[in-house]
Amino acid sequence: MEIWLNQSSTDDFILLGIFSHSSTDTVLFSVVMIVFTVALCGNVLLIFLIYLDPRLHMPMYFFLSQLSLMDLMLVCTNVPKMAVNFLSGSKSISFVGCGTQIGLFVCLVGSEGLLLGLMAYDRYVAISHPLHYPILMNQKVCLQIVGSSWAFGIIDGLVQMVVVMTFPYCGLREVNHFFCEMLSLLKLACVDTSLFEKVVFVCCVFMLLFPFSIIVASYARVLGTVLRMHSAQSRTKALATCSSHLTAVSFFYGAAMFIYLRPRRYRVPSHDKVLSIFYTVLTPMLNPLIYSLRNREVMGALRKGLGHFRIGSQH
Repeated sequence: MEIWLNQSSTDDFILLGIFSHSSTDTVLFSVVMIVFTVALCGNVLLIFLIYLDPRLHMPMYFFLSQLSLMDLMLVCTNVPKMAVNFLSGSKSISFVGCGTQIGLFVCLVGSEGLLLGLMAYDRYVAISHPLHYPILMNQKVCLQIVGSSWAFGIIDGLVQMVVVMTFPYCGLREVNHFFCEMLSLLKLACVDTSLFEKVVFVCCVFMLLFPFSIIVASYARVLGTVLRMHSAQSRTKALATCSSHLTAVSFFYGAAMFIYLRPRRYRVPSHDKVLSIFYTVLTPMLNPLIYSLRNREVMGALRKGLGHFRIGSQH
């Protein structure tokens, strides 16, 4: 850390960003800021609803509150700095700031990916073993699931941040991205980083495919259970409880796999920047909307909260 602080004053990086100051890009920037604001408000609201409403004190909503917390931190890791640089005309980010962005980004993406995978297991237990659900998904198990997701992400983020920031960087130090994205930063290293990049690729494969395999296995079992149900109403209800999670999984894993599991020769910086906007800003906005608009319990809690607010304002 002492080395970082010594370097920070002289070794700033330049973030080339994603927007120029043309009228079209100004409109696009405004759209991104609106999406950012909706993501911020939506996730804060969902966390408060789950915390305040006793009907939502269930494992699924506890996991959802943690997902919202991760999304909230994710949008606040990169977007505010991007906005400040765009509005001020400055493009610099300090050495420490760059390392912090890398560590937080890797940590949150890793934690969210694993939590989404383990949430599929929760849906499997709820649908396939409803009578044993309170026992199989007790408070201790829920805390272990959330704790392991956070621990996995934090360890991965710290390791990758420390390794990346110990490489020497030279030249113009211009990062072709709107935040300190690790692969974009490694292109500026003065030494050969190919071995580390291969290790990172293997880590990405594991971080994405391990949770994804849990999702596939869980929903294969869920589908088997649903097909054995005699009531059409029961089948519809079971599938409805999974649809929100599957939608969130599709958005997150679709973008992440496209960016990080492609061979290097097929990567185009402009495409990666747009996709990064997708899952660092758009997905955190969509998650609370997906889980609230398609969920009767959450909508009920929201109506109840608005009802209390109206009564309070009248008095």
